[in-house]
Amino acid sequence: MIEAFVRDFAKLIVSHPEEISVERRSLGENFDEIVIYAHKEDAGKLIGKEGRMINALKTVISGCKAKDGISYRVNVRTTEE
Repeated sequence: MIEAFVRDFAKLIVSHPEEISVERRSLGENFDEIVIYAHKEDAGKLIGKEGRMINALKTVISGCKAKDGISYRVNVRTTEE
């Protein structure tokens, strides 16, 4: 559910939505990492000025912690050309 939301949200922001992919990794009990892979030109758009965009995304995702008890870390990485 969270992966689909993050993928759809990221596709609305970037210039190359076809290159967006999202991966969820378990880092331990009650802690997961969500990695957004994007075109190198779009990484800055996902992070935003002073990290505002990615922090807003993290705030929305943190609401899911109340529901499923899992903490999330969000990272943006560029895709290889």
